Amino acid sequence: MFSSAPTASETLPPESIGQGIIRRVSTPNSNNPHHILRTVFGYDTFRANQEAIIATLVSGGDAFVLMPTGSGKSICYQVPGIIREGVGLVVSPLIALMQDQVAALRANGVRAAFLNSSLEAAEARRIEAEAAAGRLDLLYLAPERLLTDNFQRLMTSLKIGLFAIDEAHCVSQWGHDFRPEYLQIAAVTRRYPHVPRVALTATADAQTRSDILSRLDLAGARAFISSFDRPNIRYRVQLKKRDRAQLLAFIRDEHPGESGIVYLRTRKRVEAVARYLAEQGIAALPYHAGLDPGVRRRHQKRFIREEGTVIVATIAFGMGIDKPDVRYVAHLDLPASMEAYYQETGRAGRDGEPADAWMVYSLADLVALRRLFESSEGQDEFKRIQGRKLDRLLGFAETVACRRRVLLDYFGESRTTDCGNCDNCLQPAESWDGTVAAQKALSCVYRTGQRFGAVHLADVLTGNPTERVRNWRHDRLKTFGVGDDLSKTEWQSVYRQLLAAGLLSVDLGAVSGFRLTAASWPVLRGEQAVRLRRDHRPVPKTPGPVRKQPIPDDFESDADQALWEKLRQLRLEIARAADLPPYAIFHDKTLRLMVTVRPRTRDELLALHGIGETKADRYGERFLEAINA
Repeated sequence: MFSSAPTASETLPPESIGQGIIRRVSTPNSNNPHHILRTVFGYDTFRANQEAIIATLVSGGDAFVLMPTGSGKSICYQVPGIIREGVGLVVSPLIALMQDQVAALRANGVRAAFLNSSLEAAEARRIEAEAAAGRLDLLYLAPERLLTDNFQRLMTSLKIGLFAIDEAHCVSQWGHDFRPEYLQIAAVTRRYPHVPRVALTATADAQTRSDILSRLDLAGARAFISSFDRPNIRYRVQLKKRDRAQLLAFIRDEHPGESGIVYLRTRKRVEAVARYLAEQGIAALPYHAGLDPGVRRRHQKRFIREEGTVIVATIAFGMGIDKPDVRYVAHLDLPASMEAYYQETGRAGRDGEPADAWMVYSLADLVALRRLFESSEGQDEFKRIQGRKLDRLLGFAETVACRRRVLLDYFGESRTTDCGNCDNCLQPAESWDGTVAAQKALSCVYRTGQRFGAVHLADVLTGNPTERVRNWRHDRLKTFGVGDDLSKTEWQSVYRQLLAAGLLSVDLGAVSGFRLTAASWPVLRGEQAVRLRRDHRPVPKTPGPVRKQPIPDDFESDADQALWEKLRQLRLEIARAADLPPYAIFHDKTLRLMVTVRPRTRDELLALHGIGETKADRYGERFLEAINA
């Protein structure tokens, strides 16, 4: 289907488009989705909903696609973009997404390009000319570029095959990444009524879905809602004690030498944690909006194209990162919502291999989030919805139930059995009747004037006559010492859970004390029972030395293991020569198949998952030589 592929040592810069490196050739099966899937992408079968979505778009219909990260959303518009006459315009919010996907497409021999601020003016004009001449199948661009007068004029000379609006949740103010530019996309697509449109997202609750359909003028689109379940991801939540040491132990014990993302709330924390990990021998890099743009780009490129690099970032990092082998996502601060948590953790294990979503949190995190929400501006309806989102996030952190069931329930998906792959399934948490403890805790908040935090209140309840307790004369209150049946740490756990459940709020004044809420009074009056979680007491570990390489794959022989390392090294050499990320050459899954199947010929190589015609032509001979040797 495609020919004139470069050799393994040739690179594919944007300016190479139109210079004969990639050109489309018609074949009898060039409009058959299965043929394209096999020969271009190297896959034998479509995943759930992919074939129906492709058929809808190829026939000229509109579609709304909600599909979790790693489930193959891109294929849903890439295959129709190749099949349909004209260029498929893909609206995407971040430069990183465009560059990653275009690199992968071009490695597969697809005529793809992007237009964004990273290009020189001459390169941009060249790509626009190629699009106008009908020599592109897919053109990625930011919504800002789509809305410019220059691009609007260019569109009048284009044969447009389809519109694909990726990260469509950005159109909704209820979503976790609202972008005003997305509100104007429908005005553009409306001028091309015969061009099919598809809106795609990995993360959207019911309110956000409704917004997407309304604001993108897709009320009549066929909707495809896939399961939100990512069974390969293990969800784990722990109490924050010494978060940097906890993170270091997690990486050293479970993911040495593997790629991961660590999320924090502030730039200062990002810098400190990245520096700490680097000092401990971890290849960690900071990423946040305060860094010089050139530094950010270098750090992002290293993360994408090197194996075993860890990015420590604010939430600005990662949307659209097309790196399949991220083995863990760690949160050292609570995310803003369940959507944000799902989006961020979804960057782990895009290749379908086992991955971890690991998070630590503390009472201080809950207080900070409550204060942030209660001090936020906005209309009552907006605050009500955001408050509900926050409550569900905190409920997820505190639940004793299967975390996957709680997560799926948030997105309107029910699961009848526990997953067996989260911390609560693997190490069930105890719950206990905390009604009396909650009454004591709430009463102490009230009697001390609703202006103190958990540390002081725990001192009062346990009868600890600190100087502060005596100065405020709280040793004379009825609640002084009534809670000596629990330790100070246990009372802090009670307050954390009451705050998470909305039975307490935080004072917005100079003192970050607790205040009662309307929900507190039924508990105080004995009209509502309270069940609490009994916190695990983790056994402290002494971190061992950092291992530089990932844990070896479970191959049957030393010879298999040696071949695996040989193929990984060959892939890395080719990727560096072509200035591509290693996974754009072949995914780990494909390399493992090479080790176990030991293909001897080009046809046997083509039978493996992830190897299409172009990759077989471009890289096959060198990998066959390595295997046959």
